[in-house]
Amino acid sequence: MNSPYNNAPPPAPHNSSSLSTLGKGRGTRKKRKPQDNSGGSANKKSKLEVPYNQRLPVHGFPLEHPFNKDGYRYILAEPDPHILDNDPDPDCPGKPIPGKLYRQWLHKNVLLSLHDRAPQLKVSDDRLSVTGEKGYSMIRASYCVKVGGWYYEATVMDMPEGSAARIGWSQKLGNLQAPLGYDKFSYSWRSRKGTRFHQSRGKHYSDGYAQGDVLGFYIHLPPSKSTNTLTDTCKDNALIKFKSFFYFEEKDEVDLEEKRLRISKGAFIEFFKNGKSQGKAWENEIFSGSYYPCVSLYKSATVQVNFGPNFKFQPKMNFPCKPISDRAYSAMIECCVSDLVYAVELDIDGEK
Repeated sequence: MNSPYNNAPPPAPHNSSSLSTLGKGRGTRKKRKPQDNSGGSANKKSKLEVPYNQRLPVHGFPLEHPFNKDGYRYILAEPDPHILDNDPDPDCPGKPIPGKLYRQWLHKNVLLSLHDRAPQLKVSDDRLSVTGEKGYSMIRASYCVKVGGWYYEATVMDMPEGSAARIGWSQKLGNLQAPLGYDKFSYSWRSRKGTRFHQSRGKHYSDGYAQGDVLGFYIHLPPSKSTNTLTDTCKDNALIKFKSFFYFEEKDEVDLEEKRLRISKGAFIEFFKNGKSQGKAWENEIFSGSYYPCVSLYKSATVQVNFGPNFKFQPKMNFPCKPISDRAYSAMIECCVSDLVYAVELDIDGEK
């Protein structure tokens, strides 16, 4: 399948700042005319000279962006300042931009992802609340966990009659246009009847939950010999340009990843309702991998997430328990080390 953002026509101008209407299409950038620098007046400061964090909106992501869809994932990139002779805007029409010149952009906070979601979902300006639209669809957080014990809270802010929610954990290949727990990559707890879901199979777990309930979600992932503690570098992926920003383009290999899935011995998921444990939902049934906090909604239900560090109901666990908010800092370190290893292996530091 070809990338959905290759050779796409430019969309009409879009000025809305609403996060629920982002990422409508890919625009094309006109080739800049050479500037005559012979005059004595100073040139205006180029937009590309402005630091990335100053060009981004306050919520830390471009207003218009490509969505993860059609078998492709998109990761916001920024020029890598550690690569010598790095041109932040290489002018090479018709030629691919070397991925080694860029690195993954990482926000300092864990938030709901704007691009790793079903487009119909409405996300609040602070990226901590989401509202559903029609059938089940889902949204992941911006960071994942792969080893250790991790926790977050979700509060049901609104659940009109006929609406529902499934909340829990998903790997990056979990289907966004389906309820959480639909496939092998995700595990969920449903508001109706408290059913737990994995691979579309529902089993009784607890009483249901409703508007006003504060829910807790804990996952314990023991280390194993096959666990890669570093985040994979993005520098091997192709770069695309979308609305003046660059993105790494990553192709999903769902069938291949399904074949690689193995049960993580000792892993378990436990859910909480208003501070009370509902018991372990799964134990020794969790596939190894990286898991994102995830919310899926049916119709117009609204859920607000709390990634920590301060929770309304602090969980009492006999296992290590960190707030998901801690993951942002450690992920930055992992990405930095992964990119450093990549640079050393390819000897692109400018010296032999």
